[in-house]
Amino acid sequence: ALAAALAAAPAAARAQAPAPAEKARLAAHAVLLDGAAAGDRLVVVGERGHALFSDDDGATWTQAEVPARAMLTAVHMRDARTGWAVGHDAIVLRTADGARNWSLLHYAPDWDVPLLDVHFADARTGFAVGAFGLYLATEDGGETWTCRNGCADGEGETPPLLRGAAGGDPDADYADDFHLNAIAADGPRRLYLAGEAGALYRSDDAGETWRALESPYGGSWFAALAPEPGALLVAGLRGRLFRSGDAGATWTRIAAGGEATLTGAVAAGDLVVAVGLAGAVLVGADGGRAFASRALPSRQALSAALPAPGGRILLLGEAGITPLSIDADP
Repeated sequence: ALAAALAAAPAAARAQAPAPAEKARLAAHAVLLDGAAAGDRLVVVGERGHALFSDDDGATWTQAEVPARAMLTAVHMRDARTGWAVGHDAIVLRTADGARNWSLLHYAPDWDVPLLDVHFADARTGFAVGAFGLYLATEDGGETWTCRNGCADGEGETPPLLRGAAGGDPDADYADDFHLNAIAADGPRRLYLAGEAGALYRSDDAGETWRALESPYGGSWFAALAPEPGALLVAGLRGRLFRSGDAGATWTRIAAGGEATLTGAVAAGDLVVAVGLAGAVLVGADGGRAFASRALPSRQALSAALPAPGGRILLLGEAGITPLSIDADP
Protein backbone atom coordinates (compact mmCIF):
# COMPACT_ATOMS: atom_id res chain seq x y z
CA ALA A 1 0.00 0.00 0.00
CA LEU A 2 1.08 3.57 -0.61
CA ALA A 3 0.92 4.55 3.06
CA ALA A 4 3.12 1.66 4.11
CA ALA A 5 5.62 2.33 1.34
CA LEU A 6 5.94 5.97 2.32
CA ALA A 7 6.27 5.21 6.00
CA ALA A 8 9.08 2.76 5.32
CA ALA A 9 10.96 4.96 2.85
CA PRO A 10 14.05 6.87 4.01
CA ALA A 11 13.56 10.59 4.53
CA ALA A 12 16.00 11.48 1.75
CA ALA A 13 14.61 9.12 -0.88
CA ARG A 14 16.92 8.31 -3.77
CA ALA A 15 16.03 5.90 -6.52
CA GLN A 16 18.41 4.92 -9.26
CA ALA A 17 19.68 8.14 -10.81
CA PRO A 18 17.22 9.35 -13.47
CA ALA A 19 18.18 10.42 -16.98
CA PRO A 20 18.71 14.18 -17.30
CA ALA A 21 16.18 16.37 -19.06
CA GLU A 22 16.84 16.68 -22.78
CA LYS A 23 17.42 20.03 -24.41
CA ALA A 24 14.48 20.98 -26.61
CA ARG A 25 14.53 23.85 -29.12
CA LEU A 26 10.83 24.54 -28.55
CA ALA A 27 10.81 24.07 -24.76
CA ALA A 28 9.31 27.54 -24.28
CA HIS A 29 6.29 26.37 -26.32
CA ALA A 30 5.80 23.06 -24.49
CA VAL A 31 3.58 22.54 -21.44
CA LEU A 32 4.71 24.87 -18.64
CA LEU A 33 3.03 24.74 -15.25
CA ASP A 34 4.57 27.34 -12.93
CA GLY A 35 6.93 30.30 -12.74
CA ALA A 36 8.72 32.57 -10.29
CA ALA A 37 10.98 35.61 -10.21
CA ALA A 38 14.63 35.21 -9.16
CA GLY A 39 15.62 38.83 -8.72
CA ASP A 40 15.43 40.31 -12.22
CA ARG A 41 15.46 36.82 -13.78
CA LEU A 42 12.26 34.96 -14.68
CA VAL A 43 12.05 31.18 -14.17
CA VAL A 44 9.47 28.70 -15.51
CA VAL A 45 9.10 24.90 -15.20
CA GLY A 46 7.02 22.20 -16.83
CA GLU A 47 6.89 18.89 -18.67
CA ARG A 48 9.84 16.53 -19.27
CA GLY A 49 11.88 18.24 -16.57
CA HIS A 50 12.02 21.48 -18.52
CA ALA A 51 13.21 24.52 -16.57
CA LEU A 52 13.92 27.77 -18.38
CA PHE A 53 15.11 31.22 -17.41
CA SER A 54 15.01 34.64 -19.02
CA ASP A 55 17.19 37.68 -18.36
CA ASP A 56 15.38 39.97 -20.81
CA ASP A 57 11.90 40.10 -19.26
CA GLY A 58 10.68 37.04 -21.16
CA ALA A 59 11.77 38.02 -24.68
CA THR A 60 14.11 35.01 -24.92
CA TRP A 61 14.55 31.88 -22.83
CA THR A 62 17.46 29.57 -21.99
CA GLN A 63 16.89 25.97 -20.93
CA ALA A 64 18.51 25.07 -17.62
CA GLU A 65 20.48 21.94 -16.77
CA VAL A 66 18.07 19.59 -14.96
CA PRO A 67 19.07 16.08 -13.78
CA ALA A 68 15.67 14.40 -14.36
CA ARG A 69 12.82 14.23 -16.86
CA ALA A 70 9.93 14.17 -14.41
CA MET A 71 7.21 16.75 -15.00
CA LEU A 72 7.88 19.80 -12.80
CA THR A 73 4.71 21.25 -11.30
CA ALA A 74 5.88 24.14 -9.10
CA VAL A 75 8.88 26.38 -8.45
CA HIS A 76 9.73 28.62 -5.49
CA MET A 77 12.64 31.08 -5.67
CA ARG A 78 13.76 32.30 -2.27
CA ASP A 79 16.02 35.00 -3.75
CA ALA A 80 17.97 35.73 -6.91
CA ARG A 81 20.07 32.57 -6.60
CA THR A 82 18.37 29.99 -4.38
CA GLY A 83 15.21 28.10 -5.23
CA TRP A 84 13.44 24.75 -5.31
CA ALA A 85 11.23 22.95 -7.82
CA VAL A 86 8.98 19.91 -7.31
CA GLY A 87 7.03 17.55 -9.50
CA HIS A 88 6.11 14.01 -10.43
CA ASP A 89 7.95 11.03 -8.91
CA ALA A 90 8.03 13.05 -5.66
CA ILE A 91 10.97 14.93 -7.12
CA VAL A 92 12.57 17.92 -5.41
CA LEU A 93 15.28 19.97 -7.13
CA ARG A 94 17.37 22.88 -5.86
CA THR A 95 19.27 25.65 -7.61
CA ALA A 96 22.03 27.77 -6.11
CA ASP A 97 22.84 29.83 -9.21
CA GLY A 98 19.56 31.48 -10.14
CA ALA A 99 17.97 28.51 -11.93
CA ARG A 100 20.79 27.94 -14.42
CA ASN A 101 21.63 24.53 -12.91
CA TRP A 102 19.52 22.24 -10.70
CA SER A 103 20.56 19.42 -8.36
CA LEU A 104 18.47 16.41 -7.30
CA LEU A 105 17.46 16.36 -3.62
CA HIS A 106 14.55 13.89 -3.50
CA TYR A 107 13.35 11.35 -6.06
CA ALA A 108 10.95 8.49 -5.36
CA PRO A 109 9.30 7.16 -8.55
CA ASP A 110 8.18 4.02 -6.71
CA TRP A 111 5.86 6.14 -4.60
CA ASP A 112 3.90 7.05 -7.74
CA VAL A 113 2.93 10.38 -6.15
CA PRO A 114 3.44 13.87 -7.59
CA LEU A 115 4.41 16.85 -5.47
CA LEU A 116 2.27 19.83 -6.48
CA ASP A 117 3.63 22.85 -4.60
CA VAL A 118 6.63 23.94 -2.54
CA HIS A 119 7.36 26.76 -0.11
CA PHE A 120 10.40 27.80 1.95
CA ALA A 121 10.15 30.17 4.90
CA ASP A 122 13.91 30.72 4.81
CA ALA A 123 16.97 29.13 3.24
CA ARG A 124 16.66 25.99 5.39
CA THR A 125 13.04 25.52 6.46
CA GLY A 126 10.50 24.43 3.89
CA PHE A 127 7.87 21.90 2.86
CA ALA A 128 6.38 20.35 -0.25
CA VAL A 129 2.84 19.01 -0.66
CA GLY A 130 1.11 16.81 -3.20
CA ALA A 131 -1.27 14.02 -4.04
CA PHE A 132 -2.92 11.83 -1.39
CA GLY A 133 -2.17 14.35 1.36
CA LEU A 134 1.60 14.01 1.00
CA TYR A 135 3.47 16.60 3.08
CA LEU A 136 7.28 16.59 3.21
CA ALA A 137 9.27 18.92 5.47
CA THR A 138 12.95 19.87 5.62
CA GLU A 139 15.11 21.86 8.02
CA ASP A 140 18.36 21.73 6.07
CA GLY A 141 17.51 23.38 2.78
CA GLY A 142 16.19 20.16 1.28
CA GLU A 143 19.14 17.86 1.86
CA THR A 144 16.86 15.57 3.88
CA TRP A 145 13.07 15.37 4.08
CA THR A 146 10.66 14.06 6.71
CA CYS A 147 7.21 12.84 5.73
CA ARG A 148 4.68 14.45 8.07
CA ASN A 149 1.38 13.57 6.39
CA GLY A 150 0.06 11.12 3.83
CA CYS A 151 2.78 8.67 4.74
CA ALA A 152 1.28 6.40 7.40
CA ASP A 153 -2.13 5.21 8.50
CA GLY A 154 -3.42 5.53 12.03
CA GLU A 155 -1.25 2.61 13.11
CA GLY A 156 1.95 4.03 11.64
CA GLU A 157 4.81 5.76 13.39
CA THR A 158 4.06 9.14 11.83
CA PRO A 159 0.81 10.72 13.08
CA PRO A 160 -0.99 12.81 10.47
CA LEU A 161 -0.14 16.49 10.60
CA LEU A 162 -3.41 17.66 9.04
CA ARG A 163 -6.43 17.12 11.28
CA GLY A 164 -10.04 17.59 10.24
CA ALA A 165 -11.71 16.44 7.07
CA ALA A 166 -11.74 18.34 3.82
CA GLY A 167 -14.52 20.91 3.93
CA GLY A 168 -13.46 22.11 7.36
CA ASP A 169 -14.96 19.70 9.90
CA PRO A 170 -12.25 19.77 12.61
CA ASP A 171 -13.81 16.85 14.46
CA ALA A 172 -13.66 14.46 11.51
CA ASP A 173 -10.71 12.23 10.71
CA TYR A 174 -8.60 13.57 7.89
CA ALA A 175 -8.99 11.54 4.70
CA ASP A 176 -5.40 11.35 3.51
CA ASP A 177 -6.33 10.56 -0.07
CA PHE A 178 -7.29 14.20 -0.69
CA HIS A 179 -4.71 15.98 -2.83
CA LEU A 180 -2.99 19.12 -1.53
CA ASN A 181 -2.72 21.43 -4.53
CA ALA A 182 -1.55 24.88 -3.46
CA ILE A 183 0.31 26.84 -0.80
CA ALA A 184 -0.20 30.54 -0.02
CA ALA A 185 2.01 32.63 2.27
CA ASP A 186 0.68 35.60 4.22
CA GLY A 187 3.86 36.91 5.81
CA PRO A 188 6.67 34.80 7.27
CA ARG A 189 4.55 32.65 9.59
CA ARG A 190 0.94 32.49 8.38
CA LEU A 191 0.46 29.93 5.60
CA TYR A 192 -2.47 28.27 3.88
CA LEU A 193 -2.99 24.94 2.12
CA ALA A 194 -5.75 24.40 -0.43
CA GLY A 195 -6.72 21.12 -2.01
CA GLU A 196 -9.20 18.55 -3.15
CA ALA A 197 -12.81 18.30 -1.93
CA GLY A 198 -12.77 21.76 -0.35
CA ALA A 199 -9.70 21.12 1.79
CA LEU A 200 -8.42 24.33 3.40
CA TYR A 201 -5.86 24.61 6.20
CA ARG A 202 -4.11 27.48 8.00
CA SER A 203 -0.85 27.53 9.90
CA ASP A 204 0.16 30.39 12.16
CA ASP A 205 3.61 28.99 12.94
CA ALA A 206 5.26 28.66 9.51
CA GLY A 207 3.90 25.19 8.83
CA GLU A 208 4.70 23.51 12.12
CA THR A 209 1.03 22.94 12.95
CA TRP A 210 -2.17 23.29 10.93
CA ARG A 211 -5.88 23.58 11.55
CA ALA A 212 -8.78 22.96 9.18
CA LEU A 213 -10.78 25.94 7.95
CA GLU A 214 -14.45 25.84 7.09
CA SER A 215 -14.52 25.79 3.31
CA PRO A 216 -17.10 27.82 1.35
CA TYR A 217 -17.24 25.14 -1.37
CA GLY A 218 -16.99 21.35 -1.39
CA GLY A 219 -15.23 21.09 -4.74
CA SER A 220 -11.49 21.16 -5.31
CA TRP A 221 -9.28 24.21 -4.93
CA PHE A 222 -6.34 24.50 -7.31
CA ALA A 223 -5.04 27.98 -6.46
CA ALA A 224 -4.55 30.07 -3.34
CA LEU A 225 -3.14 33.57 -2.92
CA ALA A 226 -2.77 36.03 -0.04
CA PRO A 227 -3.06 39.37 -1.89
CA GLU A 228 -2.70 41.50 1.25
CA PRO A 229 -2.21 40.87 4.99
CA GLY A 230 -5.10 38.90 6.48
CA ALA A 231 -6.71 38.21 3.10
CA LEU A 232 -6.95 34.95 1.16
CA LEU A 233 -8.22 34.13 -2.32
CA VAL A 234 -9.00 30.54 -3.29
CA ALA A 235 -10.00 29.39 -6.77
CA GLY A 236 -10.97 26.07 -8.25
CA LEU A 237 -13.55 23.94 -10.01
CA ARG A 238 -16.33 25.46 -12.12
CA GLY A 239 -14.88 28.95 -11.81
CA ARG A 240 -15.38 29.10 -8.06
CA LEU A 241 -13.53 32.09 -6.61
CA PHE A 242 -13.85 33.15 -2.98
CA ARG A 243 -12.17 35.81 -0.86
CA SER A 244 -11.67 36.02 2.89
CA GLY A 245 -10.64 39.21 4.64
CA ASP A 246 -10.22 37.58 8.05
CA ALA A 247 -7.69 34.79 7.49
CA GLY A 248 -10.28 32.21 6.42
CA ALA A 249 -12.92 32.76 9.12
CA THR A 250 -15.59 34.02 6.68
CA TRP A 251 -15.87 34.07 2.89
CA THR A 252 -17.36 36.14 0.07
CA ARG A 253 -17.92 34.67 -3.37
CA ILE A 254 -16.39 36.73 -6.19
CA ALA A 255 -18.03 36.70 -9.62
CA ALA A 256 -15.66 35.02 -12.08
CA GLY A 257 -17.62 35.52 -15.28
CA GLY A 258 -17.82 31.86 -16.22
CA GLU A 259 -17.49 28.25 -15.10
CA ALA A 260 -14.02 27.41 -16.43
CA THR A 261 -11.94 25.75 -13.73
CA LEU A 262 -9.38 28.17 -12.24
CA THR A 263 -5.90 26.77 -11.74
CA GLY A 264 -3.56 29.59 -10.72
CA ALA A 265 -3.45 33.06 -9.15
CA VAL A 266 -0.71 35.64 -8.68
CA ALA A 267 -0.30 39.22 -7.47
CA ALA A 268 0.95 41.56 -10.20
CA GLY A 269 1.68 44.94 -8.67
CA ASP A 270 -1.64 46.38 -7.50
CA LEU A 271 -3.58 43.77 -9.50
CA VAL A 272 -4.42 40.12 -9.01
CA VAL A 273 -4.51 37.73 -11.97
CA ALA A 274 -6.25 34.34 -11.94
CA VAL A 275 -6.04 31.87 -14.84
CA GLY A 276 -7.59 28.55 -15.75
CA LEU A 277 -8.91 26.20 -18.37
CA ALA A 278 -10.48 27.31 -21.66
CA GLY A 279 -8.24 30.37 -21.75
CA ALA A 280 -9.72 31.87 -18.58
CA VAL A 281 -7.91 35.03 -17.47
CA LEU A 282 -9.35 37.19 -14.69
CA VAL A 283 -7.79 40.51 -13.72
CA GLY A 284 -8.75 41.84 -10.32
CA ALA A 285 -8.27 45.09 -8.42
CA ASP A 286 -8.75 46.22 -4.83
CA GLY A 287 -6.99 43.22 -3.32
CA GLY A 288 -9.01 40.75 -5.35
CA ARG A 289 -12.44 42.06 -4.38
CA ALA A 290 -13.61 42.34 -8.00
CA PHE A 291 -12.46 40.79 -11.28
CA ALA A 292 -13.00 41.33 -15.01
CA SER A 293 -12.55 38.65 -17.66
CA ARG A 294 -9.72 38.84 -20.21
CA ALA A 295 -10.21 35.34 -21.66
CA LEU A 296 -7.90 34.21 -24.47
CA PRO A 297 -9.61 33.60 -27.83
CA SER A 298 -7.43 30.51 -28.29
CA ARG A 299 -9.06 28.92 -25.22
CA GLN A 300 -5.77 27.23 -24.37
CA ALA A 301 -5.56 25.69 -20.92
CA LEU A 302 -3.57 27.84 -18.48
CA SER A 303 -1.88 26.70 -15.29
CA ALA A 304 -0.17 29.78 -13.83
CA ALA A 305 0.80 33.39 -14.48
CA LEU A 306 4.09 35.19 -13.95
CA PRO A 307 4.31 39.01 -13.66
CA ALA A 308 6.79 40.65 -16.03
CA PRO A 309 7.94 44.28 -16.37
CA GLY A 310 6.09 46.75 -18.56
CA GLY A 311 2.57 46.00 -17.37
CA ARG A 312 2.66 42.48 -18.76
CA ILE A 313 1.80 39.05 -17.43
CA LEU A 314 3.27 35.83 -18.83
CA LEU A 315 0.59 33.15 -19.04
CA LEU A 316 1.87 29.58 -18.60
CA GLY A 317 0.06 26.51 -19.84
CA GLU A 318 -0.38 24.00 -22.62
CA ALA A 319 1.07 26.35 -25.27
CA GLY A 320 4.07 27.37 -23.19
CA ILE A 321 4.50 31.09 -22.56
CA THR A 322 1.92 33.64 -23.76
CA PRO A 323 2.46 37.34 -22.91
CA LEU A 324 -0.55 39.50 -22.09
CA SER A 325 -0.72 43.23 -21.41
CA ILE A 326 -2.59 44.14 -18.23
CA ASP A 327 -2.03 47.90 -18.34
CA ALA A 328 -5.71 48.70 -18.69
CA ASP A 329 -7.97 48.93 -15.67
CA PRO A 330 -9.64 45.54 -15.05
